[in-house]
Amino acid sequence: MTKELTAMVNPEGLKILARSYLNGVDLSPIDKAWDFAVSVHTDKQHFSGAPYLEHVLHVASTLASMSLDLDTIVAGLLHGVLKEDVELSKLRNEFGDGVACIVNGCTRIDKVHYNSKLTHQAENVRKMLLAIAADIRVLLVKLADRLQDMCLLDTVAPEDQLEISRETMDLYAPLASRLGIDWLKRELEDLSFQYLYPVEHDELVSKLENSLEERQNYVEEVISIFHSKLSSAHIKPTRIIGRPKHLYSIHKKLIAQQIPLEQVYDKVAFRIIVNNVRECYEALGIIHANWTPVSGRIKDFISVPKANNYQSMHTTVIGPRGHFIEIQIRTEEMDRIAQEGVAAHWAYKEGQRASDNDTRLFKELKSLVKTLQEVEDPGEFLETVHGELDAPEVYALTPTGEVKELPSNSSPIDFAYAIHTEVGDHCVGAKVNGKLVPLKYAIQNGDILEIVTSKSQRPRRGWLELVKTSRARSRIRSWLRKEDREKALNLGREICEKELKHYQTTLKKMVKSGHVKHLLKDLRCNSLEDMLAKVGNGMITIPHLVRTLQPPEIRQEEANQLVDVEEAAAIRQSVSDGTRKKLASGSAISIDGVDDMMVKISRCCNPVPGDQVMGFITSGRGISVHKAKCANLLATDPQRWVHVEWSTSQETGYRVELQVSAENAKGIFAAISTTINSYDAEIIEITARTTPAGTADFHIVVEVEDLGHLQKVLQHLRQMEQVITARRT
Repeated sequence: MTKELTAMVNPEGLKILARSYLNGVDLSPIDKAWDFAVSVHTDKQHFSGAPYLEHVLHVASTLASMSLDLDTIVAGLLHGVLKEDVELSKLRNEFGDGVACIVNGCTRIDKVHYNSKLTHQAENVRKMLLAIAADIRVLLVKLADRLQDMCLLDTVAPEDQLEISRETMDLYAPLASRLGIDWLKRELEDLSFQYLYPVEHDELVSKLENSLEERQNYVEEVISIFHSKLSSAHIKPTRIIGRPKHLYSIHKKLIAQQIPLEQVYDKVAFRIIVNNVRECYEALGIIHANWTPVSGRIKDFISVPKANNYQSMHTTVIGPRGHFIEIQIRTEEMDRIAQEGVAAHWAYKEGQRASDNDTRLFKELKSLVKTLQEVEDPGEFLETVHGELDAPEVYALTPTGEVKELPSNSSPIDFAYAIHTEVGDHCVGAKVNGKLVPLKYAIQNGDILEIVTSKSQRPRRGWLELVKTSRARSRIRSWLRKEDREKALNLGREICEKELKHYQTTLKKMVKSGHVKHLLKDLRCNSLEDMLAKVGNGMITIPHLVRTLQPPEIRQEEANQLVDVEEAAAIRQSVSDGTRKKLASGSAISIDGVDDMMVKISRCCNPVPGDQVMGFITSGRGISVHKAKCANLLATDPQRWVHVEWSTSQETGYRVELQVSAENAKGIFAAISTTINSYDAEIIEITARTTPAGTADFHIVVEVEDLGHLQKVLQHLRQMEQVITARRT
């Protein structure tokens, strides 16, 4: 960035904007922050190609237009400096703890690469929300930053446009709504809509432009009628506004109702601004006296404000010319809060205490983050994030008048968990407006609920069919998982103690002697509890456990005998079939210095042509062929090993065991089977089970020609979209 351009891009306009509401506040930190930003970002470019200094100035100006405190504006200018190797301690020394905390939080968020389809991103989203909870100004700076980025998104590659827009639609727009900043939420949604659904966006814009003149005439007509009707009742509104609904809200209505644009009559929302609360209710009465209200569309957010402090009367009526029109009635102060949200009476303004409403909002946001911290499963976490950020549709009250916001058709169980986890866990019933109702009751707007609890009550699996909130669902699942784990632990402990009795020891003795560490290593478990739970839920089979529990000397002896037992069974089968396998010129195995001996491919490791193999001479039952690194082979006497190698002259099939983990999606069983069969591998056996993590684990025995054939099958399994892992056991 040249000196001339730096001189043209300066913070003077920003200071004028800040001075308009920061009366008597020293604004020199803005100049200091600007000089610091210039020293760090000179010659740096925004992804759009514009100088990065222009970007930070726009971000800070957006924050000032929201009338935020000086620290937030300064943080807006500095929000990118930590990415340029500036030390946090230097930032703290230069600008104080408040600015450093905000900038550090913004930097942590910038490291998050959100992708709604990748559940491993859940931990990053969790960290982002924790940064927001530490200081709500982190989110305000990030929202201003994201707005500027979205305005310049046409300069990046299409795949980046989609990723950034999806992140904005799924996370930042709902968070702006949570803060009550309506104008910002609408802009972020419309900008995201443009890139996520370009065809639908352009079609909607075109149709709305074609009807623009007609719509403007209708708005002017309705505003004139409103003024006339209200004035005749001695109510003089300060303003009546008719504005088109934003594009994305119209698009959502078209999708939800499956109707064409021509049938959306409330494309325009009217806002009547009056002088006081009394006039709000009087104006509502006049509107209803002149036009028929639509049942179920009358909402009183004045007496029962939303959690983000929003207050207004809402109604939808069949207005002039029979068109449905949505009307909001509020005071000037309510309108300011509706537009600016948390920024309307900012809790961090110099010398001011946080208002009760602001305190309530921050408490709600911290409660949201606490809820998300308790969700362990990544897929469930992202589902909970989206569920918690979705706009509520039902507003119900506790007996003390506390408002709880819920999705439509929520049950008393949802309401109970919204109060507290303990209340939800022990909920047995509810009283609605003084009358007992069943737990499947659908809560209505304005209901007053009293939850009935019992210490003996516990969450039930059937509750998952009744609840609508992700908060309740995650709490119930958490309880059920905990209960299942406790059952598995107890069962696993019982099984292990029973088996250990055969070796005159106990779990307690094994822990004390340190032998349990070897046991955990062999079973690939992180802890004793982990092992017991896996034994209890069947992930570690009893034969596997018994073999691992055996002392090494017994294990080696049984390994030797195991091969012989397999060979004896194979010999009996071969004799009965009259198909004794001998070492002839066409055999699949050739052996140094040995002739006319029975050969058996060992089932413990299932080697296939291409694997490094070794033969083991059994006691009078021929040779068992193992993979060279087979644990059973290595546990035997090396004096009985014999060199063997594959012969390429004979075509036959070899059994191999595969372990496949995949998403538990519809049709996954058939898809995996089809993939294996399509590459000329015959499935001998296949079993599957679901896991608590929502995946499906497959154990598959297939017959392949050689190692290359096996690797080809595994490669194509791994390329399947739903498959997580595919390996040979």
